[in-house]
Amino acid sequence: MSVEQNKSIVRRWIENGWNQHNPALIDELYTPNVVQYDPSMPEPTRGTEALKGYVSAFLTALPDLHFTIEDLVAEGDKVVWRFSSKGTHQGPLNGIPATGRTAVVTGMVLFRLENSRIAEVWVNFDLFGMLQQMGVIPMPNA
Repeated sequence: MSVEQNKSIVRRWIENGWNQHNPALIDELYTPNVVQYDPSMPEPTRGTEALKGYVSAFLTALPDLHFTIEDLVAEGDKVVWRFSSKGTHQGPLNGIPATGRTAVVTGMVLFRLENSRIAEVWVNFDLFGMLQQMGVIPMPNA
């Protein structure tokens, strides 16, 4: 696969999976044994069913969630996505009841592809800032 083909696969996931709220696309774009590492989770997310649960939890809690591609850079079998996102906390998220507040969050995700499918994912996003904007953690005094 060329780096452009890899970027196309990741872009399709962002635009048609996340932004169209279609976690079923995971079955097509990810390997069955995909592993996602997210420091906000106690254990890696393993397999497509678990990943669909991860994505669905965010889409349920933030039903208007939308991602913007700020950068999409590829080399070899890896693609890095720098993003901004916006969503309103309208449902429970990891035990946090809905606050009705909107959060704007930035982050980066590194994808490793294998045979035209996403095999590994490393996620880093501003969880602390998201929780502050949702009112779960107090904002510092200015």
